[in-house]
Amino acid sequence: QVQLVESGGGLVQPGGSLRVSCAASGSIFSINTMGWYRQAPGKERELVAHITSGSKTNYADSVKGRFTISRDNAKNTVYLQTNSLKPEDTAVYYCNYRHPLGYEYWGQGTQVTVSS
Repeated sequence: QVQLVESGGGLVQPGGSLRVSCAASGSIFSINTMGWYRQAPGKERELVAHITSGSKTNYADSVKGRFTISRDNAKNTVYLQTNSLKPEDTAVYYCNYRHPLGYEYWGQGTQVTVSS
């Protein structure tokens, strides 16, 4: 089992920044992919960004150039720095851990609201 605990969500004005974090614990395999997904009201959950244990990253087109994903393997923690936030970035952000065999775990989610 892997437990994921997110933190850092909140309310921010358009154009602002926020950093969300996700700490993983439990049976963590050294080779893995961790990432962030988000789900806005009435919409499906979508990939925001993910990063492999070798630090290879992938971003959704909608966040490229504004969001940066990073990780600290020693702390089993992944971060998402969000800049130039837009109202359409408002969503619950979920942390994801994926084992190379394909099974995955989810965090409980953290709300990010972009509003003036």
